[in-house]
This record gives sequence, structure tokens and C-alpha cells, in this order.
Amino acid sequence: MNQRKTLPVLVKARWQRRKNARRQELLAAALELFEEKGYASTRLEDVVKRAGVSKGTFYLYFVNKEELFTMVVRENLAEAIEYTRDDIPEFSGHSADLLRCFISGWWQRVSAPRVSSIARLIVAEAGSFPELAAFYNEEVLERSVKLVSNIVARGIAQGHFTSIGPASAAQALLSPILMLMICKSSLYPYNDRAFDPESFIDSFIALILSGLVPRND
Repeated sequence: MNQRKTLPVLVKARWQRRKNARRQELLAAALELFEEKGYASTRLEDVVKRAGVSKGTFYLYFVNKEELFTMVVRENLAEAIEYTRDDIPEFSGHSADLLRCFISGWWQRVSAPRVSSIARLIVAEAGSFPELAAFYNEEVLERSVKLVSNIVARGIAQGHFTSIGPASAAQALLSPILMLMICKSSLYPYNDRAFDPESFIDSFIALILSGLVPRND
């Protein structure tokens, strides 16, 4: 009797896992094609062929290509967004260490191949998808600027940093890193000269801190 009840549950669970897998396969195929061809040149036929599903299967998960693109953006940015949702963690050390730790962790998330590709796509398609550009601004950029601004304000209040506009300092710190992120997925793959983004980030943070941390003359 228990086996009769359990079997449909197991079948349903396997079906649900496969259903979720198909959706992820479509999203992964779409991201690859959007990167290769751009949004406008990618056809639904290309997506379903790359994903290995039928066009009818596509419509079980998405209404059209516009919705597919929107979900590709939102789901691939999920981890980066989650990282910027948290307030400044309890930290008893120097604000320079807190800033260095946050920026390093932030870079690891926004520079991940899928996330940096999404940023490049948003820049390229902003005119056609202004709501996605607004979404990226609000959920990733503005949250990031706010958190860095709060860290700078903390450092000023505790005497760790010189007096400076926290929001302006945050913009000055994050803007070059965002440019690096976009170049990493667009220009640098075609650059024959070796370039280490992580070394750049370390040097850049050191440069910023040399201006933020008061000198003991």
C-alpha cells in the first residue's frame, strides 16, 4: 500500500526535476547565443536547437524571446544581487580591511563569466530593454554604491578615513571596476598581452586606500 502511494510521488519528483532542468537548459542556450549573436540576431529556433528541445517545449516555460531574455538577465544576476542585499556585517577591524574584503568579494561575483556577459548584454541592449537597464542599475549598481558608501562613512566616523563625500568615493571606486568587468568579457579576450584582473583589483584598492587612509606624518 505504501509503495503504491510512494511511486506517484517519486515519478512526480523526477518529472519536476526534469522540468526544471529543461528550463535551465533553455536559459543556458539562450545566454550562449545572446553572447555570440546579440539579442536581435538570435532566433527562437536557434535557442531550442541549442537546448535540444522542441519549440512547443519552449512555450511551456516562456511566452516569447523578450521574456526569455529578461529571465536570462535576472537569474544570472541573482548571486550578485544577493551579495549587495546585506547590510554592513559586524566588523571590529579597520575600515580599510572591511572595504578591501567587500570589493574583493563583489568583484568575484560581478566578474563571473555569466554575470559579466550579462552586463555587456545590458549595455548593448539598453535601448531596446530600458526596464532591464533600470533593473541592473537599481538591483546591482545602486545597492553596491550604497554599501560602499556606508563602509566609507563608517571609516570616516571612526577616524580610519579622511573626510570625503562617501557617495562620490563609492562611485569613483566602483566605476573603473565595472569598466574592467565589461572589458574582461569583450575586449580582453582579443588582447595578446597578458592581463591579470585580480592583480589590477589589488593594486587599484591599494591606490584608493592610499588616498582614503590618513597619513601619520
